[in-house]
Amino acid sequence: MGIFGFFKIILRGISQVMLQNNALTGALFLAGIFYNSWVMGVGALIGVFVSTFTAFVLKYKKQDIRDGLYGFNGTLAGIALFFFFKINIFLVSLVILSSIFSSIIMNFMHKRRLYPFTLPFVLITWVSILIAKFFNLASTQTSELVKETGLNVLPSLSMGLGQVMFQTSIITGIIFLIAILVNSRISAVYALIGSSMGVLVSFLLSFPLNLVNTGIFGFNGVLCAIAFADKRNASLIYALISAAISVFIIYGMISLSIISLTAPFVFAAWIVLALQKHI
Repeated sequence: MGIFGFFKIILRGISQVMLQNNALTGALFLAGIFYNSWVMGVGALIGVFVSTFTAFVLKYKKQDIRDGLYGFNGTLAGIALFFFFKINIFLVSLVILSSIFSSIIMNFMHKRRLYPFTLPFVLITWVSILIAKFFNLASTQTSELVKETGLNVLPSLSMGLGQVMFQTSIITGIIFLIAILVNSRISAVYALIGSSMGVLVSFLLSFPLNLVNTGIFGFNGVLCAIAFADKRNASLIYALISAAISVFIIYGMISLSIISLTAPFVFAAWIVLALQKHI
C-alpha cells in the first residue's frame, strides 16, 4: 500500500464518523472542522492516525481497516478531548492512548458481531475525561451559552450536523451536509430529517432554547437517522423514532450532569434495532 492509499484510509476513517465510506467526504469533514477550529482539526488527525495505525499493527481485518472502521472512534476521541481541555503534552498523550484503546474496543465488539457504532469513543472518552480531571492533567475549556428568546430554525438545523463533531458553526454544518451529499443523497436527506426531529421534539417539549439553537438536541438524531437511511418506507419510521428517543436520552443525561457525547445515538439505535427484530 502506498502513501496515497494510506491517506485514503485515513480520510475514510473520518468519513465514517457519519457512517459514510468515502475519502472525499472525509476530506470535506476535515475541512469543516479546520474551518471552525484548527485545534480540533489537529485532534481529529491525531486520533484517526493513531487508531488506524493501531489496527494495522494488531493485524485486524484488512477490509475493515480499508473502509475506515478503525478510524472514526479515534477521530471523535481526539476532537472531544481537544474540545473539553486545553492542549498540553499530557492531553496529547491521553488522546493517543484513547485512540489506541478505541480500536481495541472496536475490534472486541466486531468479533462478537455487536453494533458498536460510536460506543468505543463514548466509553474511552468518558474514562479519559475522568482521568484528566482526577489527576488535573489539563485545564478545562470554558464556554458560555447565550440566553435565547426564540427558535432559530436554520442555524439550529445546521449546528445539529456540526455538533456531531463538536462544531458550533453554521458554515461547518453546511460543509458537513455537502460532504454527506457527495457520498449519498439519501443519507444527506436523512441527516436533515434527524436534525429536524431533534429541533422539533426539543422545542415542543420546551427544552432550553440555547441548547436547541446550538444543535445539542439534534446531532444524535442526525446519526440515528443516517444509521437507518435507505429507500424503504419503514426506514423513515425507524429513523424518526430513533431520533426522537435520542432527544429524551440526551435530555435525561444533561439533567443528571452526564456528558452525553454520542451515547444517546448508540442507545436509541440499539432500542430501535431491537424493535426491528421483534417486528
